[in-house]
Amino acid sequence: MKKFLGIVLCLSMLLGAVALFASCEKKTYEIAVVTDIGQLMDKGFNQGTYEGAKAYAEAHNINYKYYQPANGSDATDNDRVAAMKLAINNGAKIIVAPGFLQATAMTEVATANPDVKFVFVDGWALDLDNVTAIVYKEQESGYLAGYAAVMEGYTKLGFTGGGGGANPAVNRFGYGFIQGAEDAAKIKNVDVAMKYSFKYGENFSSSNELQTQISGWYADGTEVVFSCGGSMFQSVKSAAGEYPDAKIIGVDVDQSGESEKVITSAVKGLAVSVEKVLGQFYDGKWDAELANKAQNLGAAEDSTGLPTDTWRLKNFTVDQYKEVFNKIKSGEIVPVADVPADVTAGLTKVTVTIEK
Repeated sequence: MKKFLGIVLCLSMLLGAVALFASCEKKTYEIAVVTDIGQLMDKGFNQGTYEGAKAYAEAHNINYKYYQPANGSDATDNDRVAAMKLAINNGAKIIVAPGFLQATAMTEVATANPDVKFVFVDGWALDLDNVTAIVYKEQESGYLAGYAAVMEGYTKLGFTGGGGGANPAVNRFGYGFIQGAEDAAKIKNVDVAMKYSFKYGENFSSSNELQTQISGWYADGTEVVFSCGGSMFQSVKSAAGEYPDAKIIGVDVDQSGESEKVITSAVKGLAVSVEKVLGQFYDGKWDAELANKAQNLGAAEDSTGLPTDTWRLKNFTVDQYKEVFNKIKSGEIVPVADVPADVTAGLTKVTVTIEK
């Protein structure tokens, strides 16, 4: 009997030790998002990317985590490398990283970790089989925003962009905005004036300087400003708050919930496309469909456009919008993607004033 009790006691102690060991095991996070500069919930690019990863992970019961590189808007390549390495140490099987600034860090970390997969959102193929890229036709969303603004009746527009003029995606948004305004102005036979600037937008952050600039635009008669740069939106929102009739066009995601001043947003399917790529990865399609490739998504894939559920335009209707959108989707209208050195070249109805 004593021998039996001894065996039971030993088993009990063994099971307790196993349970203790299990409870001390480190929790892992298979899906990681390493953010671009700015805050996670920036009402823009970081947020849209994260929400796509979050939605897929929660729908499939997969652990996920986001990582913000140190030093915020002043993050360096070393900061991004450190964030990616931390994600891998925490068990990441796939890392989703938005923003063209991720290129150097992703190349370094992906090369050193060939078994980990990387999704370069707003990037390009890096000649690595464990990296895939998602690129968007921002010129389409920009075009639709400019077209809609002029068809609504606005003739004094503004565009403020992030990245200091060096961000390809923002540049495509801005040039598309000009093209859409030009085509709508021709249809309505009106002249449009547009202020155009990347000043104070180098790091996509809000600032007193940016707010002062945009406030000056509104004071000078600008009716609606296309805010194209993450947290820069907060400065534009504050400037618009000083003028009763001032309006804003948002970017990347539907920003109508941020302010009644937002008349529409030039969006791209960040969340949808991230969910799609994660699905391809978990379905075992990486080698066949993603490895060292870039998917260029636009209206044809329902990945660019304007949100219609929160439509606030009154003179330009959803049906009229859909007509133009479908022409872009079918290829009847093709906004130019390559931004020329002189964005004013060839314009007949839009006068662009560039502020540097």
